[in-house]
Amino acid sequence: MQKNSYRYEQTAARLVVEGYPDLSASQAADAIGILSSWKLQLVGAPEVEGTRDHLESMMSVVMPYARYRLSGIGRGFGGESHFVCIQPVESEHRHQLELRSSREGVQPLQLTIDDAELADLVRCLDRLRLDERIRLNWSFPADRPLTRQEIADRIPILRRMGAPLLGGLALAASLAIALIIPLPPGADETPATSESTPDLPSREPER
Repeated sequence: MQKNSYRYEQTAARLVVEGYPDLSASQAADAIGILSSWKLQLVGAPEVEGTRDHLESMMSVVMPYARYRLSGIGRGFGGESHFVCIQPVESEHRHQLELRSSREGVQPLQLTIDDAELADLVRCLDRLRLDERIRLNWSFPADRPLTRQEIADRIPILRRMGAPLLGGLALAASLAIALIIPLPPGADETPATSESTPDLPSREPER
């Protein structure tokens, strides 16, 4: 059986996947239905390789992380149960990517990448995901839109409360000024009402 190999390359990232078609599913000869290996090379970093579980873990954390960053939300993805995790660092344009091995005794590999490298990595992963020759059933969750709460939380609380707070202060200041300034003289006196005389019936002239 012929092994297929496909490369997805950008300026700062190169991803290579290798595998075989799944003949039991009647896949084409150029398809990959059984992933045998993959390799990732980032500029200035050692080459990374792993199993399908490692690749799926990377796709499940890196791609949503990039979407959140584009929306102005900086939050980490991945945890102790993931082979890959990513989170923003103190600098706004750098990100820490941590890769964990499934072998015991191997220390995690930590890489610090910038926005350009992150964008190239996402493009490589996205091209792999959309490649019709890759006939793998990915297990990572589908993309979902941000919730209203997540969109609201990206705005600092001082900015969210600034307009209502200023409006309340302006109203309080207006009321205070109205209480301090005295009314003009005679403004509180009510004018005397004049008594109206009843209309007398008119007499018709005598003939």
